[in-house]
Amino acid sequence: MLNIQRYNTILELIKNKKNIKLNELIEELKVSEATVRRDLNFLEEKGKIKRVHGGAVLVENKEEDIVYKKMVYSDEKDIIGKKAAALVKNGDIIYLDAGSTTESVIKYLKEKEDIKVVTNGFTHIEELTKAGVEAYIIGGKVKLKTGATVGATAVISLKNYNFDIAFIGANGITADGYSTPDPEEVIVKSEAIKRSKKVYFLCDSSKFKENSFMNFASLEDGTLITDGNIPRELEKIMEGKEERK
Repeated sequence: MLNIQRYNTILELIKNKKNIKLNELIEELKVSEATVRRDLNFLEEKGKIKRVHGGAVLVENKEEDIVYKKMVYSDEKDIIGKKAAALVKNGDIIYLDAGSTTESVIKYLKEKEDIKVVTNGFTHIEELTKAGVEAYIIGGKVKLKTGATVGATAVISLKNYNFDIAFIGANGITADGYSTPDPEEVIVKSEAIKRSKKVYFLCDSSKFKENSFMNFASLEDGTLITDGNIPRELEKIMEGKEERK
């Protein structure tokens, strides 16, 4: 089978199944594991797929879809969620930003006592209720793909709250700070940061050196929680923040 035929077959399989495992592709294509890995690397470089643990998922028109985001880097997000929840104390009032990485915190909040969670994530509410956590959702325009409430109305709603701790997501992290593609999310994230005593940014390592449309916070505005090693150039800036305190 020619390279181009394999590429088309892989894309068709992933399109039909939404995600696919490495061993399924090996069996379907009747080629070696090394060949499949090379093909997946090529398709990822072209922006057609996203490599995930043990396989791949389709990228086309999926960047802002919450279901897609939950599939990508799920193990890494779980590590981040566990680390973040360990920082929560009994009685804390928490802001939980919309997004798949921040959602990973929820299942680890079950053992906390007398906590309250305010969120702009509609998908978070069901999970918080299942976990037995007292939850509040802010008003605003609802983004259809992600279920996040955003915009000026959401900001006005946020002004009623004061938070002990905020967990904020981002689409990109560079030396210039944290960024997101949606200007309406920028104002919500910024207001939540302003109203919180402690701020933690929850980002898996795929976000490093990614630069989305608008910055909403600097590296000095809070502490990064991630699943791996922080790039040295970013770490230096964060270390400088600690030294100035």
